[in-house]
Amino acid sequence: MKYRALIPLALACTVFSSQAADFQLRLIGSTAVPTGTMFQGVEFGGISGLDRAADGSYYAISDDRGGERGTPRFYNLNLDYDANGFKAVTVNSQTYMKRPDGSAFPSNARTVDPESIRVAPNGNLYWSSEGNWNADPKLRFQPFVREMTTNGSFVREFNTPAMFNYVDNATTGGRNNKLFEALTVAPNGTVWTANEDALIQDGKLTSINSGSTVRVTALNPLTGQSGAQYAYQLPPIPVDAAPGAPFGPDNGLPELLALSDTRFLAVERAFASGVGNTIRLVLTDTTGATDVSGIASLNGASGVTAMSREVLLEMALQFQGITMDNTEAITWGKTLANGNRTLVLAVDNNFAANQSTQFMAFEVSAVPEPQSWALMLAGLVGLMARRRVPGCDRRTV
Repeated sequence: MKYRALIPLALACTVFSSQAADFQLRLIGSTAVPTGTMFQGVEFGGISGLDRAADGSYYAISDDRGGERGTPRFYNLNLDYDANGFKAVTVNSQTYMKRPDGSAFPSNARTVDPESIRVAPNGNLYWSSEGNWNADPKLRFQPFVREMTTNGSFVREFNTPAMFNYVDNATTGGRNNKLFEALTVAPNGTVWTANEDALIQDGKLTSINSGSTVRVTALNPLTGQSGAQYAYQLPPIPVDAAPGAPFGPDNGLPELLALSDTRFLAVERAFASGVGNTIRLVLTDTTGATDVSGIASLNGASGVTAMSREVLLEMALQFQGITMDNTEAITWGKTLANGNRTLVLAVDNNFAANQSTQFMAFEVSAVPEPQSWALMLAGLVGLMARRRVPGCDRRTV
């Protein structure tokens, strides 16, 4: 299907914020790979990270931990789309990530939880794992950010702060399945990662009534050491689960995409069982934010300025005829014939029969001159009656 409606990315925030985005998005289209699709004898799916390579293909990482569908792995894909629509996805290859000793991760046990993948400036690949919590220390695997070659061979591991490690999943440290989901590389080469939801010492998880605070952490690609760290505030979950749902609603920060050395697109993903997904694209910036790397707990911390947060695009439940799903990946895509860049989002299908591995492509273009929006903005202001738009301000933790 082809979708060609113009979506003014920053329109709502433009009315109320001088820091609104200077670009807009047009949905080009979407396509999906059905759950159950096999490649080289292994089920394709669980796509949690996506990044474009120098040759125009894409690397995609599966969050299969091992002991589920197979050995932890990543793929090389071709995504066929142009300004008129999304045509097809082709799986070119499948590669197993390797451990430091050169062996592949086991296919019959949980040792890693792959979540994001990025192309390094040297052509290698960075990838993140949430690790695996287990009450038995012998079966507990800590989260990490690593570098590997394109054949999956281990190169090195970054020295991520110990505050993210699993301790007891109750009083301090990382929470099960809530760690290094996000990963991106800034133009200056800095690697950035973030936990999906709050560390235990930083406060409660997001809920319908309150948000939470996560940490966006810089990693030095030369030394491998961690550096500055900034607080990012997740908002309350927008929709509650349906009555009688098997589990409650959830929210998190599954991915970041660097726009500059300080400015990022954040993907916020909320899910309400029996209702559906709300996906937000958020413009966020570290400029003016407090470096919190030396603050042990952000729960009740005073004088901390969080990263700015502007909701640019909200895709709630249904968007332009597309049912929203578990969107966990975002990358820059190809440049179109008209010179405009593109963004591609991808869905983790959880290997579930009622989901699919969905891809969406957006055209990125400059916001038209202010005079061309005058009548539309005037009408919007009238409709909104000067209502404050959530998400357009910088907040204090």
